Amino acid sequence: MLISILIFLIVLSVLVLVHEFGHFIVAKKSGIMVEEFGLGLPPRVLGKKIGDTIYSLNLLPFGGFVRLHGEQEEGSITDPKKAFLNKGKLTRTLVVTAGVVMNFILAIVAFTIFYSSTGIPRDTHQIKVVDIIPGSPAVAAGFKVGDVITSVNGRTFTNLNDFISYVDTQEGKKMEVQTQNRKLEVTPRANPPKDEGPLGVVITTTEIYFPPIWQRPFYGIYYGFKDAIFWGETILTGLWGIITELSVGKVPQGVSGPVGIFAVTTEAAHYGILTLVNFVGILSVNLAILNILPFPALDGGRLLFIVIEAVTRRRVSPKVEAAIHTAGMVILLTLILIITIGDVRRLVMVKGNITGFINSMTNQ
Repeated sequence: MLISILIFLIVLSVLVLVHEFGHFIVAKKSGIMVEEFGLGLPPRVLGKKIGDTIYSLNLLPFGGFVRLHGEQEEGSITDPKKAFLNKGKLTRTLVVTAGVVMNFILAIVAFTIFYSSTGIPRDTHQIKVVDIIPGSPAVAAGFKVGDVITSVNGRTFTNLNDFISYVDTQEGKKMEVQTQNRKLEVTPRANPPKDEGPLGVVITTTEIYFPPIWQRPFYGIYYGFKDAIFWGETILTGLWGIITELSVGKVPQGVSGPVGIFAVTTEAAHYGILTLVNFVGILSVNLAILNILPFPALDGGRLLFIVIEAVTRRRVSPKVEAAIHTAGMVILLTLILIITIGDVRRLVMVKGNITGFINSMTNQ
């Protein structure tokens, strides 16, 4: 358990440090004074001042922050030239969005490492048998792992969905299946057991290959970018589902907080460092999208005030903006607490079984 906690804290720290470093470095390059670079949320446990910046470790290990000089209150400005509020809209926009950009970069790097090490997936346009279920029609017909199906009843298939759809129409009927080296006869089941399918075979058109070492990073970047987009779309779809459920008074299901993330991180770590790296990429995309949402206290909320200023040509009072962000932070912490309670309840229901806990979230 101690090792699992340590891995979780390392993963969380990497995600937060990368995000906050984006704000930090862009602010520094823009001539803005960074008063504090904090890991975790206050109250502060440790702090050391180097130059103008306090580097702190805080009690609540759920996030982090960069506190900029003159970020919210004009009355606290001691050096107007280095104040965030006194910078132009473009500069403030770059500072606010830098964390999100860094998280997307981290995700692409993580996916690149994963694919460069484990191989690159590619579509062969050939339907290959990779597993056979005991007692299934495929066993009786003489299928073997490694068989490549070239045609069924004289029809050629290069797409899994087309093949599956056709087999479904042949349930209870004898089919003639041609593989690369022999012809087989098989009758798909009309009512197969759950998750087995009519034939009882596991098939794929994808293979893993290893291009020359010098090419792997480029392939990794390509597939990493595709994965970042895929997970981004998945997360946005999930968020829309949550908003829809909340709008009709339902409690969203399958939403995980720190405890849930800890459980999944622990499970990912069991499968090895590369799986964990891939999971870090997924979490990083998740963090980037959540942070860009136009909600107070998040980066998207701060960006929203800059957009309002650009449209109305008037700046919202820094005191009012600070109050709204504070209220947003309270709401976010409350949501984290509620979600955490739900995570713990689910964890108790599966009697501490991490895998069962993950499945209980996935199957909903």
